[in-house]
Amino acid sequence: MAIELSFQGRLARITFARPPLNIFDQEHLTLLGDRVATVAASNAAILVLDAAPDCRAFSAGNAVEDHAPERAPAMLAQFHRAVRGLLALDAIVVADVAGPALGGGCELCAVCDLVYATPGAKFGQPEINVGCFPPVATAWLPRRVGWTRAVDMIVTGRRLSAEDAWRAGLVTEVGSVAAVRGIRTLLTKSPDVLRVTKAALRAGTLGEAETLYRERLLALPDAAEGVRAFLEKRAPQWMDRRMDGEGPDSESATE
Repeated sequence: MAIELSFQGRLARITFARPPLNIFDQEHLTLLGDRVATVAASNAAILVLDAAPDCRAFSAGNAVEDHAPERAPAMLAQFHRAVRGLLALDAIVVADVAGPALGGGCELCAVCDLVYATPGAKFGQPEINVGCFPPVATAWLPRRVGWTRAVDMIVTGRRLSAEDAWRAGLVTEVGSVAAVRGIRTLLTKSPDVLRVTKAALRAGTLGEAETLYRERLLALPDAAEGVRAFLEKRAPQWMDRRMDGEGPDSESATE
């Protein structure tokens, strides 16, 4: 399967497994959208996007032939379905990038909440070189890297190193084990609190954030448990672990 989906407790993982460069045609874009929809219907609190070890790129994007005028509308429909699904997720979405993330691969990173990159990673939007532009990047890159940097990437096709992408704000952290460390940190948090926090971040206004805090966060058992554990000087026991014993080391189930 070229796009694999696995679950480990409250952690979901979508792995791109189409070596060497994870270039996606319309069939794979449809499958990606289906995988994202499955995660949306699950109780996952974290979703990781990564590439299989035998791939040389996170993703070099969508097949160039699918940008031809007679094929592009269908390609855009499937890719944007997957992107809208990612944007709508309650889960924290993490990109674990090793190697190039180009075209659609870079656009996927732009809509993730956290992006961890190995030192050799590259980020770029080369669509201008084949006579088109990246719609997702035009909408989301300015939010991540600022207007000037986004325009430069999109209209020149310039690629950023992992370090330059970090300085620009697209990448959260650069390092050979940055993703492992970041994901482990997320797994120590309350899944329910992560979901409400994601909703507050998405809401974007103080009024909406306060409403979420009062009406959703304070109703969670984990909100009380977090305070109680701190005062008792112990590690919190979040509800999901109390209910079913799940944690970072639980067995995975792969579709």
